[in-house]
Amino acid sequence: MMAKILVADDEADLEMLIKQKFRKQIRENRYEFVFAINGVDALEKLAKNTDIDIVLSDINMPEMDGLTLLGKLNEVSPLIKSVIVSAYGDMDNIRTAMNRGAFDFVTKPVNFEDLELTMNKTIAHVAQLRITMQAIKENDILRMYVDETVLKFMNKREFESTLMINETIEATVAFIDICSFTAITENESADTVVRLLNKYFDVMVKEIIAQGGHIDKFIGDAIMAVFRGEYHLDRAIDACLAVRASIEKLPVEEADSISFRADVTIGIHSGELISGNIGSATLRRLDYTVIGDIVNTAQRLQGVAKAGQIIIAESSYELVKESFNCRRIGEVNLKNKQLPVVVYEVMD
Repeated sequence: MMAKILVADDEADLEMLIKQKFRKQIRENRYEFVFAINGVDALEKLAKNTDIDIVLSDINMPEMDGLTLLGKLNEVSPLIKSVIVSAYGDMDNIRTAMNRGAFDFVTKPVNFEDLELTMNKTIAHVAQLRITMQAIKENDILRMYVDETVLKFMNKREFESTLMINETIEATVAFIDICSFTAITENESADTVVRLLNKYFDVMVKEIIAQGGHIDKFIGDAIMAVFRGEYHLDRAIDACLAVRASIEKLPVEEADSISFRADVTIGIHSGELISGNIGSATLRRLDYTVIGDIVNTAQRLQGVAKAGQIIIAESSYELVKESFNCRRIGEVNLKNKQLPVVVYEVMD
């Protein structure tokens, strides 16, 4: 299936360079490129080409810059995803771009192999959004995931009758954080930061999904995962043990100014949660998520964990002590808890 890509950049030779680098893919009808010289031109091209999947945009352009264009893309189509391709790779620009909806960030001079990998990942994401939108229209996976992209395609009656349903569930929440990753974000290029974070997240997500968990959200360099159904606590611990083992097997990353070995801290807590669509009904921007003391406690247990540790409270230990080898750590003080909590480390 051919992907249609809009490139917005005022560099005169970029169009020729892209056509040269991707000539094989263009010839095989895998990619079709449309070119614009700035944000204004890009919006005009988008109006004429409603089947565009992704946008590759520079930041510094005349008339309308890339960050302003980002803010307008969602008005054109919530399904279009953008990748910033710019020499301005500082963290301020990355954060601004991400906050305005950029899917990814590639710095110049462009590594075209990396660019193609990023393009393919973004194209796959857009394709999944289209599938999700269609499935939600058919009312198949409403309870799995709903975001603003989907909501734009739902009428008011569907929105009010289906998306506002909430429930109380028994589940397990796991917070998994990559240790010391802040040092990477402060000292390395945008490409290095994004590449490493995506690499680690890919490893973690595979193990979570393998145990029937789902990713509730990515929070900076951490993942919040939720496990429901039979043996949800056991499966959460199995997933976290697998995550730790897989991360420990990864080689040391030798970046420009730092040598980094990934490690994780993990907190797990289980119990009664409120599950529902949290956000603004007026804006129709909701996240299907879980909230409650169990979520807060899982995050705080992760906060007291040291590198490589999986920490659970005594209440969870009592449920799994015959299935997992755990070591008693002792009492710890957790935020907003009146009394100290006895915690255990899951060994294996």
